[in-house]
Amino acid sequence: MARIPEVRDLLGLTPGEIGRLLLAMAAGSILALPTSGVVVGRIGAARTVAGGSLLVALGLTLAGLGSDTLASAAVAAVGLVFIGYGSGSWDVAMNVEGAAVERLLGRTIMPRFHAAFSLGTVAGAGLGAGATAVGIPVVAHLSVISVSVAVVTVAAARSFLPRTAEVDDDGEPVPGISVLTAWREPRTLLIGLMVLCAALIEGIANDWLALGLVDGYEVSNAVGAVGFAVFLAAMTAGRTVGTQLVDRFGRLPVLRISAVLATVGVLLVVFGGSLAVALIGTVVWGLGAALGFPLGMSAASDDPRRAAARVSVVASIGYTAFLAGPPILGWLGDHEGVLNALLVVAGAAVVAGLVSSAAREQQPARVEAAAQD
Repeated sequence: MARIPEVRDLLGLTPGEIGRLLLAMAAGSILALPTSGVVVGRIGAARTVAGGSLLVALGLTLAGLGSDTLASAAVAAVGLVFIGYGSGSWDVAMNVEGAAVERLLGRTIMPRFHAAFSLGTVAGAGLGAGATAVGIPVVAHLSVISVSVAVVTVAAARSFLPRTAEVDDDGEPVPGISVLTAWREPRTLLIGLMVLCAALIEGIANDWLALGLVDGYEVSNAVGAVGFAVFLAAMTAGRTVGTQLVDRFGRLPVLRISAVLATVGVLLVVFGGSLAVALIGTVVWGLGAALGFPLGMSAASDDPRRAAARVSVVASIGYTAFLAGPPILGWLGDHEGVLNALLVVAGAAVVAGLVSSAAREQQPARVEAAAQD
C-alpha cells in the first residue's frame, strides 16, 4: 500500500481507477471468506494459513510485474485477486487460532496478535518508503517480499496449537454450527457490522492515507509513505497496550472510546491545515483504529464451539468494507479530492460506536441465548 502513489504514476491511473484496481483484492477476499470457516473446520487453522500464504506470495509477484515491468493494470489486478483470496482464507484461520490461545490463557490477548499484524504493516510501510526514496523498482520490492511471506508464514504455522486442542472442558471434541446458522444470528450480524466499520476505519487509511497526504498537502510520495507508517505505528502501539485497558475497563467502553478517537483523528487529518497537525491526527486515528477489528473477532469467538462459523460470518461482513471502500473513496476522490474523501471514516466510526454493545463480553451459554434471541 505504501507504493500506491508510485503505482498510480507508473500506470497513469486516476483516483477512481485506483479504486477499481484495489477492488480486485477485495473481490478475492470476498470469494474466500464465506467458505473459510468450513475450510478451517476440515483441514485446521495451520494448513489454511500456510496455503493462503502461498497464494499471497504468488499474488505479490504478479502485482509487482503488472505495476512495473509489464505496465499492465490487468496483470496487477489478477495478482491482487490472489492476494485477497489467500489473505482472506488465512484471516479467518488465524483469528480462530488466536481466539483459542486467548481462551487457554484466560486473559485478553487478541489485540496483541493484531499488533503483530500491524507491526508487519509498519515494517512494510517503512520498507516501502525506503524503497521509494532510493528508487527500488516496485517489481523487485514485491518479489523479495513474496518469498519472505511464503517461507516465514509456512514455518510459523507449524507451531500452531494441535487440532486436538479444539475440545471442551471435559476433553470432548466441540460440536460446531454451520456457517448458514451463524448468518441467522442477530448478535453475530451486529458484531459483523461493527467489524465492517472498523475495517473501513483501518482500511481507508491503508489504501488512501498516503495518497491523501500527497495530494492534500502537496508532499512527496516518500513523505506520504512516512505518514502511512506513522498511522501504522500508532495502531500497533494501541493494540499492544490495549489489552490491559480491555481487561481493566471491559470490551464495550474501550470500543466506544476507540470510535471517538477515530472520528477526532480523521477530522484533524482533513481539516488540520498543515502537515504537522495532519500527522497528529494520523496518530489519533491510528489509536482509534487499533482495537475494533481484533475485539470484534474475540466477541465472535466467545463460544469456542461456534467460533469458526461465527468468525467466518463476521470476517465476511467486515471484508465488505474492502469491497465497497475503494470504489466509494475513488469516486469521492474524483469529485471532492482524496483528502476530503477520508471523512467517510468519521461516519463509519459513529456507526461502530452505536452498535458496539453487541460485542459485550458474554459466557458461552449467554452467547447462545443471545444468538437465539
